[in-house]
Amino acid sequence: MNPIAIAIAIHGGAGTIAPHLLTPSLEKEYLTGLENALKAGYAVLKQNDSSTDAVLAAVMALEDNPLFNAGKGAVFNHIGKHEMDAAIMDGKDLMAGAVCGVSNIKNPVLLAKAIKEQSAHVMLATQGAFEFAKQQGFEVMPDEYFFTEHRYAQWQEIKDTENYQLDHTEKPQNKMGTVGAVALDNLGNLAAATSTGGMTNKKFGRIGDSTVIGAGTYANNETCAISCTGHGELFLRSVVAYDISCLIAYKGLTLQQACDIVVHQKLVKIGGEGGLIAIDKNGNIEMPFNSEGMYRAKIDLAGKMEVKIYK
Repeated sequence: MNPIAIAIAIHGGAGTIAPHLLTPSLEKEYLTGLENALKAGYAVLKQNDSSTDAVLAAVMALEDNPLFNAGKGAVFNHIGKHEMDAAIMDGKDLMAGAVCGVSNIKNPVLLAKAIKEQSAHVMLATQGAFEFAKQQGFEVMPDEYFFTEHRYAQWQEIKDTENYQLDHTEKPQNKMGTVGAVALDNLGNLAAATSTGGMTNKKFGRIGDSTVIGAGTYANNETCAISCTGHGELFLRSVVAYDISCLIAYKGLTLQQACDIVVHQKLVKIGGEGGLIAIDKNGNIEMPFNSEGMYRAKIDLAGKMEVKIYK
């Protein structure tokens, strides 16, 4: 019997993630959170539902987990608020939705999906995105819902400085916190979704790569689906997700070859630290990163599950 032609991969951020930085109990919590989100997405695929619904389910599970910098676990900005970004893309028709700098929405990735399906636009931002969410009947969560002691402590350390801080490291400038998922469904359709709370103490409405189609999120049935995690400015400048797709489409490279060139050569050359998850139209999965670790998990075409943190 041939394997079921479905597969999924997720990530929960990349950076200087080393064993000595996590207690055994916290490491177990991260692994459990990843596994639960992975299974949530895979269950959708097993029901013969779409890859778009699968990545949505997986990312929502990560957004609801305060360990990860998205949704409930989003970091604090310079004025002690939460500004969240998310994007989702369907590889079948290249339809995409994205939201930037939105506050008080429980699951920003769900709002991104609504933008894709219920508006004539790809990207909505800040107050306009919030007004659209209210029109669509989204529940508005109080600030207290997004409060976590860990994120608050991170902000307190640097709130009176000009510094910003990403996630997952001892080095303030090298912490990357984002969640994402990519999937292939039984009809051969690819999808990708990404969500993030951005940088601790960020100012001026800063937006990273996660919500920018082609930079941090991309899906195309002819090539691959990608969700990135890393220092967003460098991923934006490198148009990482689309670059991998182009290397496959125009140079005929395999998914592994394309990912290696972009993550381990092009990004490294400009100091871009981080990683990504990728799946191609044949169900091959790659999860490369050039940082010390990346929260990641996958279930491949054979149904084999893998959940990892370190190299």
